[in-house]
Amino acid sequence: MLSFINNTSEKIFSKIPESAILFLARFAIAAIFWRSGQTKIEGFSLDIIAMKAELGLPRLAESTAFLFEYEYNLPFIPPLIAAILATVAEHVLPILLLTGLFTRLAGFGIAMMALTIQIFVYPDAYPTHASWLAIALLLMYRGAGSFSLDNWIAKR
Repeated sequence: MLSFINNTSEKIFSKIPESAILFLARFAIAAIFWRSGQTKIEGFSLDIIAMKAELGLPRLAESTAFLFEYEYNLPFIPPLIAAILATVAEHVLPILLLTGLFTRLAGFGIAMMALTIQIFVYPDAYPTHASWLAIALLLMYRGAGSFSLDNWIAKR
């Protein structure tokens, strides 16, 4: 019985294109970090899902500076620098992931952010951070797939 279930499921699921799975993984983790990055700025908002945009000069939200100074308490780096770096990363890495450009490097960036948040900020949120890390590791291991700029560039 177990052999039948394994063989049948393998036949069914092996038909799913790997590139579709990788694209979904790229989209999922990019959406999480993009939305987080949007909470850290004021003056610029791009909500692809709601199809609306408020475009002005982006600036760090006061709440972001406050959180990095009083709640997050990252070691080794001044709070304002950490806030700026995290905000930039949460906007640049999702764009790289969605386009499939430098996917392995962007996945590494996401993995480092997930580990930093897990170790220094919210250690009790390990199920969430493990999910982020698993997606990042998948993208680092397999790359972006065929629906990507990485693939397009490699073919040229």
